[in-house]
Amino acid sequence: MTTAYARRRVAPAPPAPRRSPVGPVLALLWGGAAAVIALWWLDTGSVVGAAGWLTGAGRIAGLLCGYACAVLVGLMARVPLLERRIGTDRVTRWHAMAGRYTICLLVAHVVLILLGYAAQDGSSFVDETLTVVLDYPEMLKATAGTVILFAVGITSARAVRHRVSHEFWFYTHLLTYAAVFLAFGHQLALGSDLVGSRPAQVAWYTLYLGVAALVVWFRILAPVRLNRRHRLRVDSVHREAPGVYSVVVRGRRLDEMGARPGQFLRWRFLTDGMRWTSTPYSLSAPPRPDLLRITVKALGDHSAAVGLLRPGTRVWAEGPYGALTADRQSAHKSLLVAGGVGITPLRALFETLPGDVTLLYRARTAEDLALGAELETVARWRGAKVLYALNGPHGRRPDLTAETLRAEVPDLDAHDVYLCGPHGFARDLYEALRAAGVPDHRIHHESFEL
Repeated sequence: MTTAYARRRVAPAPPAPRRSPVGPVLALLWGGAAAVIALWWLDTGSVVGAAGWLTGAGRIAGLLCGYACAVLVGLMARVPLLERRIGTDRVTRWHAMAGRYTICLLVAHVVLILLGYAAQDGSSFVDETLTVVLDYPEMLKATAGTVILFAVGITSARAVRHRVSHEFWFYTHLLTYAAVFLAFGHQLALGSDLVGSRPAQVAWYTLYLGVAALVVWFRILAPVRLNRRHRLRVDSVHREAPGVYSVVVRGRRLDEMGARPGQFLRWRFLTDGMRWTSTPYSLSAPPRPDLLRITVKALGDHSAAVGLLRPGTRVWAEGPYGALTADRQSAHKSLLVAGGVGITPLRALFETLPGDVTLLYRARTAEDLALGAELETVARWRGAKVLYALNGPHGRRPDLTAETLRAEVPDLDAHDVYLCGPHGFARDLYEALRAAGVPDHRIHHESFEL
């Protein structure tokens, strides 16, 4: 494996860092929310009485909820601009935040509108609820969509998420599409801000149809095209360390896939017990025109089964995703810090990242150093340095503090730092790096706890 992937070549000079689209994307999203509020403002005259205030607040919440639903689905569409330039982990956090906003706005919309209608009609909250649900057009479908959204929200809560299987969470999450579809009709049938305004209706249709097109293209058509073109199959499986296996995947014209060191794909192995689970694994070596490689640690049922894959097993992949690439580099020197199986994307970067590179690899014991021989080979031919942080006697963990990091890398604040590992490890290292004087914009990290 070492000779197959440690190719001798001179790393190029660091490229100019590409500007992140985070600012423009956030401005676009918040600008859309402001436009939605402006739609209510322009369509609303004077607000009189408690019923008017309740109904008005409910309309605002409903409009914002409808807009948030579109944003929520758009962030699920795996658009390359977001996934590869901003980073899957950040987009996932945005999606989670948008989900919380959507549920809160949905609750506010339902409660405030029903209270306002009840005040107008002089009826009880329960009677008004039954009237709206049973007699108003499109409301039965909207009610079903609301129930589904609440179910998705409950399964996405942290306390529940860690108690259900990934498959259950994933397929429940996909019901978001059904919920948004069911709720869409009542927005146009009952939304007073949309019913009387043709431009507003056109804008609303454009928003939803545009998001639907993104989902269909990037989540359905693009993966089908990728897998039909590249015909991926397992080529071989190799043990790297206790519970750690590398899987070499062979395919056609893989250079056309556009995968880059530091990125990951979502992998589905079409064999018994694995075909229904799609899991993100990083490339652990620079991609080749005919081969890709991932390295997986057995942390659950799916990852444990990876070591048992047979050559010839068909593979369904989606991607590439992730922004932990050379595009983030802004200095001539780089420090790569890996914790455990977090070595996988950094192994690929260690071979290809331009400039002077140092790798710090944290593991419990020397036996746990997956891909260690390859790292040493790469370090020799490119003149790089590999440092190890292993447990001492009686399992004592090494101190990776600002002081120890500066001792190993004296000009640390002049480095870009690429960081990958478990959440707690990454959090502690980030704090140590900031204390050591590394600017925030030079600390590059992606979480793969998706």
